[in-house]
Amino acid sequence: MWTNWARTASCTPVRVVHPSSTDEIAAAVLSAGRVRARGSGHSFNDIAVAPETALDLDRWTGIVRADTETGLVTVRAGTPLWSFNADLHRLGMAMPNLGDIDAQTVAGAVSTSTHGTGAKLGVLATAIESLDLVLADGSLTTCSRTERPDLFNAARVGLGALGVISTLTLRCVPSFVLQAQESPGRLDAVLEQFDDLCAVEDHVEFHWFTHSDRVILKRNNRITSQARPLSKLRQTWEYEVMENAAFGAVTKVARKFPRYTKRLNEFCGSMISERSYSDYSHNVFVTPRRVRFVETEFSIPRETLLDVIGELRAVASKLGDRDHLIVPCEVRVAQADDIWLSTANGRDTAYISMHQALGMQYKTFFDAYASIAASVGGRPHWGKMHDLTATDLRPLYPHFDDFLRVRDEVDPNRTFSNAYLDRVLGT
Repeated sequence: MWTNWARTASCTPVRVVHPSSTDEIAAAVLSAGRVRARGSGHSFNDIAVAPETALDLDRWTGIVRADTETGLVTVRAGTPLWSFNADLHRLGMAMPNLGDIDAQTVAGAVSTSTHGTGAKLGVLATAIESLDLVLADGSLTTCSRTERPDLFNAARVGLGALGVISTLTLRCVPSFVLQAQESPGRLDAVLEQFDDLCAVEDHVEFHWFTHSDRVILKRNNRITSQARPLSKLRQTWEYEVMENAAFGAVTKVARKFPRYTKRLNEFCGSMISERSYSDYSHNVFVTPRRVRFVETEFSIPRETLLDVIGELRAVASKLGDRDHLIVPCEVRVAQADDIWLSTANGRDTAYISMHQALGMQYKTFFDAYASIAASVGGRPHWGKMHDLTATDLRPLYPHFDDFLRVRDEVDPNRTFSNAYLDRVLGT
């Protein structure tokens, strides 16, 4: 039995293969009817479900080569982000941007259009310079902007639908220190200055306690001075005690007594204190998440953010006690890119992620959010909860049919498909 991190999807594959070489990946593909590379399973939907053969790339990890002068780093697909970040740091290098979770494999993160935040920075997949893929016929092929460019445009955010990524070559940057400033705020004030903040801050986001007007504003900027991280004692207090143990206890109370969720939401927002420190980038971007939750996220055109937040506030004010969200929602931004199935394809993007603790009701609010997002052309995160089908998604992506054409060329028999891909790409 395999279950994803959010416990929203599970399966019992016919067999599980742990390849330790490209040849073993190819052999597994050739001997399977249907096969999926399932990554770390840090997903919120059934994208990684492998009902027949599951490829677990936990033995296919690590950096293959790194050039500190060009910044090009080749890494095996099964490498977890947390391990990759640590290895890069030892080489004096870093990813240009990261999300706030590092449990995913490198291949899983890029394949689902995972992102961080920064108006002048793209999703993680924009760092890819080339990919090595094992295709359905067992062949190993390389693609880049100049070599099989259509396959490259499709495979950078490929959903695991085109083949098994063997290695990725990423353009990394020298290690850098971020000055982190986290402070409590009020929603209206943050929204009023958000465009200005996005223009001047390297990375900016906010977390909104949805049933109040309280937010946590996070601003991270590159600096040239030495890192001055939080003390070990304060790190333990802030992250392990307050953000995980104490917040976990709050979610248990809300789960047992949902009528208090709104008040607990307001209480959590009121307890936020200011925090300022500096540290190497991966230590600032990533936050430990011990409390499990379910999540939906849509990318929307940047210019629609204020209207969408306004509609979400109206929905939040009308919900019954059992439909209140105890976990705050997260708002981030990304620069437009040219990747065919990137959630930021062709437009500067705002992301709104909505969360709920496991075991609590979420469907009413999530469905309302999906309807609001649909009205502005919202695109769902490929690895998070949504109900959209290929019919819904086609008009949202100008190159949707180009992606399907490439898929038909490299996997005509749907070796890499599962129920999720049948839904979002069509059968």
